[in-house]
Amino acid sequence: MNAPGRRSPLAQVAVTAAVLCAGLIAIAVLTSLVGDRVFERVTTVLLISVVLTVALQLFMGNSGLSSFGHIGFMAIGAYSSLWFTLSPDEKNVTLPDMPPEWPMYGWQTPYLPAILLAGGVAALVGALLGVALVRLRGASFTIATFAFLIIVHSVALQWEPMTRGSRTVFGIPELTTIWWALGAALIAVIAALLFKESSLGLRLRAARDDEDAAASLGVHITWVRWVAWVLSVFITGAAGALWGHFITTFSPTAFYISQTFLIVAMLIIGGAGSVSGAVTGAVVVALSSEWLRRLEGWLNTQRADQTTLGQLIPIELRGFAEIVIAIAMILVLILRPSGIMGGREIGSPRFGRAVGPHPNPSPTAVGEGLPPRPAHRETPPSGGGG
Repeated sequence: MNAPGRRSPLAQVAVTAAVLCAGLIAIAVLTSLVGDRVFERVTTVLLISVVLTVALQLFMGNSGLSSFGHIGFMAIGAYSSLWFTLSPDEKNVTLPDMPPEWPMYGWQTPYLPAILLAGGVAALVGALLGVALVRLRGASFTIATFAFLIIVHSVALQWEPMTRGSRTVFGIPELTTIWWALGAALIAVIAALLFKESSLGLRLRAARDDEDAAASLGVHITWVRWVAWVLSVFITGAAGALWGHFITTFSPTAFYISQTFLIVAMLIIGGAGSVSGAVTGAVVVALSSEWLRRLEGWLNTQRADQTTLGQLIPIELRGFAEIVIAIAMILVLILRPSGIMGGREIGSPRFGRAVGPHPNPSPTAVGEGLPPRPAHRETPPSGGGG
């Protein structure tokens, strides 16, 4: 039973989802009303970044395991979506090295099924990889996911029939609109919140906080990690399909270190402990990154024109946005490790009180929703007595 004045888990999900979704809808509607094409593109990328960050939070925030390989699944989703959405004539232009006798050469599906299929391909790869990965812990897991990112990048550079190799893919239809991105962001947020309050989410966080205690309560740790991992990479793959059909030209370099750094920075700055933190971090970092890039261009112009300010800049600025975001991430890790949101969900009764990234659960919190511990029977004393 819930304590007096305390919301039920579903009520809490409804409140948090309503606030987060209303904020994302407001951003999209205001962008549409402004009518500026550049601003609309920025907002669309922002919403896709929300999907990617929430997908990473779903696994990383609940399991406590850091993944640097999720952008590899974004690449799988982006490229595999081309196999499903392009007609044979379009494939002949975009993927000219794909043999016509291959089955996928003649495939063409509508956009929505293609997004789901792209997510499914990423989930299939993730499911096979996850059988081994979820048995790892700590730094071993993180290094293994980074190794997977390198593998995906290398395969994408070499597999010319399916990815065009190191050459830029072009001729992709621009199917992703701001409303497609908004819909995906809303679904991702609601799915992540529901998972967090589900029995699986509770078991996963119990295993995160104390594996031995969770195992003693009957939690199948590798199973709950595997389920969260597969769901997370499915959403990431679908986000890759959305991104690919929005950017319309890309190469394997788009899915590597820079994109990994950006999504991880969004989650850390916002706070990995909550879905609200993932959304907040994605919005703040995406908007800040765009503003910093424009500031970088303006400062370089001042330097080229040798204005009073420009004379104070000794070298041309490159990667200015990434440097500032990296500094911000370091400061957050030092000063507020739980991120902007402090590990709390918007609308939570305890919202605003910062906690560490992995708070110690109470026995009630760990045991709630888990199989009951077997009752201990006391052995009657033996010996004399009557």
